[in-house]
Amino acid sequence: MARTSSGGDARNDVAASAAKQKKPKKRRWYHQLWDVYKMTRKQNPLVTWWMLAAFVGVVAVALLIGVLAGPWVYALVIGVPFGVLAAMFVLSRSAETAAYTQIAGQPGAARAALGTVRGGWTFEDEPVAVDARNQDFVFRGVGKAGVVLVSEGPPHRVGRLLEQERKKVSRILSNVPVTLIQCGDGEGQVPLTKVARAVSRLKSTLTRAEVSEVAKRLKAIGGVKLPIPKGIDPTRARPDRKGMRGR
Repeated sequence: MARTSSGGDARNDVAASAAKQKKPKKRRWYHQLWDVYKMTRKQNPLVTWWMLAAFVGVVAVALLIGVLAGPWVYALVIGVPFGVLAAMFVLSRSAETAAYTQIAGQPGAARAALGTVRGGWTFEDEPVAVDARNQDFVFRGVGKAGVVLVSEGPPHRVGRLLEQERKKVSRILSNVPVTLIQCGDGEGQVPLTKVARAVSRLKSTLTRAEVSEVAKRLKAIGGVKLPIPKGIDPTRARPDRKGMRGR
């Protein structure tokens, strides 16, 4: 009996040790900050000098005020934290620009940018309209400003997609404002770096309860459904194993 108990204890120790090894290490905030800095520096090698310039500039101003109006030591103690904040602000703005640079030109870049919109806005993960041939998309969001449709693609192509989706929404929500925004670098379009700001600046016209009701009714419309060839059930499709072996 004692031999069995010892074996069970050994197995428990091994299981506990394996669980400890599989448990991921907790990442601290400074690890995440370092990752952001490395990503930003890769896109913009000058970000280090900009951060240093911001820090030194703020500290220099604080020292100058301290020399003229009071003890410079106190001014230095106050200026250093503000210098760090200035450097972090430069890093934040540079990181945002670097992130947009990485996703620019990729399908779904507009949706990624819309993910940063705050103020009660919700955007569906999947596009509500798609031009599969040209990879043009229309994404839909709901907020206190009503419904916003954001397109991704050249202006001469996405206009039709936007108008079709606007009519579809208006048939169900006739009294809800629908705003059309074209995201892109063409004439009359909103750049990727400014599309989130453009949505945030829309004037609020709905209450929170009305926004919830609008979102529920839009679910009835659904999203885009890509065409599937007739006669094929994707849930039952099986590969032709003989064909794969060349028989």
